[in-house]
Amino acid sequence: MMSDTTFLPDFAPAPIPLRDILPWALFGIVLLLALYFIGAEEGATSLISGMYVHEFVHDGRHLLGFPCH
Repeated sequence: MMSDTTFLPDFAPAPIPLRDILPWALFGIVLLLALYFIGAEEGATSLISGMYVHEFVHDGRHLLGFPCH
């Protein structure tokens, strides 16, 4: 015969300390900035005037499949 008893855990998840989250948050921010500069820093969306950033990341744009010319 089966019992209808439901077992619930007696513990709650522990909070993650900020010092453990901070390196991953910084990595995510750096990754998003890198993707912006490689993928969108050109023309009307450019934050930096001139073609310096475009020329610096030009090969990376082609490697990742972003069209640029």
